[in-house]
Amino acid sequence: MDSHTIAVVGGTGPQGKGLALHFARAGHKVVIGSRSAGRAEEAAAEIRARVGSAVDVLGLDNRGAVEAADAVLIVVPWDGHEELVAALAPALAGKLVISCVNPLGFDKRGAYGLDVEDGSAAEQTQRLVPDAVVVGAFHHLSAVSLWEAEAPLGHEDVLVVGDDRDAKEKVAALAATITGRPGIDGGVLRLARQLEPLTAVLININRRYKTRSGVSVSGIPA
Repeated sequence: MDSHTIAVVGGTGPQGKGLALHFARAGHKVVIGSRSAGRAEEAAAEIRARVGSAVDVLGLDNRGAVEAADAVLIVVPWDGHEELVAALAPALAGKLVISCVNPLGFDKRGAYGLDVEDGSAAEQTQRLVPDAVVVGAFHHLSAVSLWEAEAPLGHEDVLVVGDDRDAKEKVAALAATITGRPGIDGGVLRLARQLEPLTAVLININRRYKTRSGVSVSGIPA
């Protein structure tokens, strides 16, 4: 597997920190990004404490993290997403950008997918950063499971969507650091419109059955 320098924008949040933990454990250089460089370094220190001080994990502000990396995960809440990506667009240009964002709403009836003018968070990112290669992935992984797991999440698959086949293959290889097997090519980027709101279904399943559900796809050749 190729080694990458991976920036995790939103890496101080539960899911971002969990993904960063697994990437660091697999030997990638990881740069935690946050609006506050201090908070980013605190999250990096937590990961070093879990994995060992020898791992290459540091914390910077969002722009510094993006500029230091060749692959960038965006793992931030939908609220404020457009403003953040627009501000980082010059630094994101020319990079592999992995959108993990789920535009969701919540009310008394539970979680639900929001209507997005661009179709999806991933497509909004592509519009805002036309010179980046945008791939959608890692939407459905439980933040708690990511942080607690000492082994791959073997019961889950990572679905990967994008318009660039080579980029999807790189992201599918990164997914193996999380689940123990490559991610599954789910089609073109516009299908993020289906993947992102599916997370709401899993949240409601978790609430009903008091579990941490995930997505597993059967019938894929080895």
